[in-house]
Amino acid sequence: MTHVFGGRSKAPELEPIGVIDIGSNSVRLVVYDGAVRAATPIFNEKVLAGLGNSIATTRQLGPESVQRALEALTRFRAVARVLKVKNLRVLATAAVRDAEDGSLFIQEAERVAGVRIEVLSGETEAKLAAYGIRMGFLAPDGLAGDLGGGSLEVIDIARDQLRHADTLPLGGLRLIDETGDKIDRALPLVDEAVARIAWLTDGRARPFYAVGGTWRALARLHMEQTGYPLRVMHGYAIPTREAIEFCQFVRRAKKVTSLLGVEAVPRARRDMLPYGALVLERLLEAVAPSEVVFSVFGIREGLLFGLMTRHEQEKDPLLTFCAELARLRSRSLAHAYELCTWTDALFTGEGPKETEEERRLRHAACLVSDIGWRAHPDYRGVHSLDMIAHAGFAGIDHPGRIFLALSVYHRHSGSDDGRPDTLSNRLRLVVSKRTQKRAKLIGAAIRAAHMLSIGMAGIIDETRLVYEGPKLVMILPKAHAGLNGERLRRRFQILAELVSREGEIRVAD
Repeated sequence: MTHVFGGRSKAPELEPIGVIDIGSNSVRLVVYDGAVRAATPIFNEKVLAGLGNSIATTRQLGPESVQRALEALTRFRAVARVLKVKNLRVLATAAVRDAEDGSLFIQEAERVAGVRIEVLSGETEAKLAAYGIRMGFLAPDGLAGDLGGGSLEVIDIARDQLRHADTLPLGGLRLIDETGDKIDRALPLVDEAVARIAWLTDGRARPFYAVGGTWRALARLHMEQTGYPLRVMHGYAIPTREAIEFCQFVRRAKKVTSLLGVEAVPRARRDMLPYGALVLERLLEAVAPSEVVFSVFGIREGLLFGLMTRHEQEKDPLLTFCAELARLRSRSLAHAYELCTWTDALFTGEGPKETEEERRLRHAACLVSDIGWRAHPDYRGVHSLDMIAHAGFAGIDHPGRIFLALSVYHRHSGSDDGRPDTLSNRLRLVVSKRTQKRAKLIGAAIRAAHMLSIGMAGIIDETRLVYEGPKLVMILPKAHAGLNGERLRRRFQILAELVSREGEIRVAD
């Protein structure tokens, strides 16, 4: 039996977990459906309290900011009660940690929130940020920077190991306060702080994972200026030199409001854009990473990751999410898993070759291949494409995300629609020809399999795909011989042609 919770079907063993993050700029509550690898946020709200607005010059939180923060905590406590959150965790970061009146604020905030508040040390904040990167990426290996309003945490992550971590006083609000909002005065402060981290060169030629609202706003602005077809922050990557040049462009702009596409950036973030750009630029110059990869996973997700069992932590984030999506929206999760095995045969023996990562993505495509089945037949391809292109996946880059979306689009729609302005065609422009070809192949394979099985388990696992010289042969057991028909043969022939073969459907003796 399942229960409806927050608009989605929820497994009965899951219990919602709430995390409140009292940051230097905002106070945010996120409620997750449980401490699992494919955790889904079922509530997410922030209030821009600005607790860190004047920390650098006054060492005080400020009465208006405190009042906004306390009002937010009052509401968030009520929201948690409505959502039946029994485990509510509250974290406070740099502003509260550094303020002289921070302890007085915590006393009042704990009374309002009704739970104990943990004021994170810089070291703990860095550890949670590292956990957040592990939550959002498969086996991450690089440097991560978590830029808040009051501080910057820099961490060296090697898969499941945290090698180094440092906290620097380079938050956007702090720099604005300390320099009187003069960006030129911030440059030596940033360079001096960055130079203190001796191990930064360990990140050379490895990815740099950028965490924090200001850096996500930079990524949004970059998307707008380059006409990028997706509006998904997580996993968005920019080559290092291009990122440095873009950061220089933003910080040197006479007016941030004059930048093309700035309307897509929340107003509250715009003033901090030049400072976030400056910090990222100088970090990248010092580190020389392979690329910048933006993450929507931070300390809140890191806290959730730390609550999981080791077994849960070690699960593949993408395949776990896809399996959960299939459980909720497909006709049969068992059939989705059968598709993974059935399509394996296409890439054995004389078939085309694939890398381990391509195999992983193929299995992910199989798992989500039927999530649009309830839509009108004319719109299943477009509906599935849009849903997958913008889903809350972890453990996948943007080319991989686009491959999944196009694969399932082709599973429903067959060939391209031919209109250049559609999302499917705009997505093709930013991936390789190999990715496009594989998406068509996987889509055709799933399309043929669904015509045979009608989306039900127990059919295709009794059939076999084999290469026989110039032929790709599907062998049906006698029990399913009646399922053979013109439309199945036509779809199987399309699949065979994509692997340069002639298709034949044969009933076993």
